[in-house]
Amino acid sequence: MLVIGRVSRRMLEASAVNNRHIHGTTRFTLSMSNPQKTPGIMSSHSTTVKPVPVIENGVNSDTVPYSDGELLQKVLDIVKKEKLYGKIEDDKSVVDFKHPEELRKLLDLTMCREGCQSRAEVDEVLERVVRHSVRTQHPHFYNQLYGGIDEVGLAGAWILEALNTNQHTYEVGPALVITEFCVIEQMVKLFGWTDGGDGIFCPGGSIANMYSMVLARHKLNPAFKRTGMTANDSPLVIFTSDQSHYSISKGAFWLGFGLDNVVPVASDDQGIMHGAALRDAVRKAREEGKKPFYVNATAGTTVFGAYDNFNEIADVCKEEGLWMHVDACWGGAVVLSTKHKSLMDGSGRADSISWNPHKMLCAPLQCSMFLTKHRGLLHEANCVGATYLFQQDKFYDVSYDTGDKSIQCGRKGDALKLWLMFKIHGMDVIELRINAAFEASKYLESEVKRREGFELVREGLQCTNVCFWYIPPALRGHTRTPQWWQMLHKVAPLIKERLVLEGTLLIGYQPMTGKNLVNFFRMINTSFPVPTQAHMNFVLDEIERRGQDIEVQSLES
Repeated sequence: MLVIGRVSRRMLEASAVNNRHIHGTTRFTLSMSNPQKTPGIMSSHSTTVKPVPVIENGVNSDTVPYSDGELLQKVLDIVKKEKLYGKIEDDKSVVDFKHPEELRKLLDLTMCREGCQSRAEVDEVLERVVRHSVRTQHPHFYNQLYGGIDEVGLAGAWILEALNTNQHTYEVGPALVITEFCVIEQMVKLFGWTDGGDGIFCPGGSIANMYSMVLARHKLNPAFKRTGMTANDSPLVIFTSDQSHYSISKGAFWLGFGLDNVVPVASDDQGIMHGAALRDAVRKAREEGKKPFYVNATAGTTVFGAYDNFNEIADVCKEEGLWMHVDACWGGAVVLSTKHKSLMDGSGRADSISWNPHKMLCAPLQCSMFLTKHRGLLHEANCVGATYLFQQDKFYDVSYDTGDKSIQCGRKGDALKLWLMFKIHGMDVIELRINAAFEASKYLESEVKRREGFELVREGLQCTNVCFWYIPPALRGHTRTPQWWQMLHKVAPLIKERLVLEGTLLIGYQPMTGKNLVNFFRMINTSFPVPTQAHMNFVLDEIERRGQDIEVQSLES
């Protein structure tokens, strides 16, 4: 029995007693006890009878240790204390690593019916989560293609969460819908479609890339929306660089094209896909009786940071009648930089583009968009016209009910976070940050070339990616036999383990089997915290410090 409102405990207890006397059972009494059963599992039964709690505005007033607004103030205090908005000191740990089973115990993830009984208990729950999380705002978090957020970004994210509304219709999210409209209008022009276009914010770049496949399929044959692809007489084929993001393959099997119909196009030594290799792949697919329909080009590949040759690719797509998509999730931010936007030359000839401002631009996760030059196609490909949401006889302009052009019903107003960054900082500040990331990477590359024991995997990569090996003293001066390379393959994972356990630095590593490259470090720079030469020196110093004592014996097993 849940009682809503201000009711005395004596009245509730009397009611519970009467229920037991009348029905001979306790099933109408809400017990807040937690019998000793399987840890982490809440039980709906109780062996003891406890007084029914007083519920005021959906909260147990007897146990909640904070008054109105105090919990939010506590969260703000933690964020400020831990500097979770990009002002963490360099000498603080990036992570306090614990193995999964140990962390399960430390976090105490059990759930009980009573809830927290004291302010200290709540404080510890909140602080424990922060304590055992990675500080992505730290200057030395380089592990993935995103970084920290600043105070402006965090403010935007908090406002969005506090509003807690959808943006499928204008009536429930007017400010968010209008914000998305305006941001998309500006981004479409920024990426080169001066005649306009359309777009939508998505839950990540993988979904944005899938939108491109759906639109390409619908433009090819709108009947597929009704009949499915079984009506097609030959398999539809997707072409993408052998260095492209894995989301292209995932999208292919999620959407029913199949992995057998994803053709990896060979890239050059720098990871760049060119028109000649694409043209050969398309010709071969046609000879096999398949139907090419879609090409994915990449602006900033995940490992090498390569920008494909968009003009050459656009020429092939025009000749062959193929949809051209550009996955600019990582490298698309260069359109905001006068100095580096030439890397995107030719991308404006594409049919669609995906971009993740939460990557290099460091907008709060998640912030991702899909853009297309084909106005109306998003709606045509995705609409189903649910009459309980998208009534056409509403009293306002229903073209602002954007939910039917999305695959989602529930969708967050992520455009607000990006708009607030542009509005408060201004585009000049954003451009300076992007340029600083490129400058730091160029400095790092020069230091790798200069320092003994470091060796570039590739020189002059296009984005802020810098790929290199560290060769410990024990391996220097030896003939580079296959066995030597296998030993070097084990160096990066070993150093990474030491760095993580010490908590000083998070940096990625990987092999590239398609180009016969053993494990190497992949260093990337994002725009915030703004990277400096001192940061780059620290990265190399730490890798050398944790790797110089590696012996051959530890690499031979």
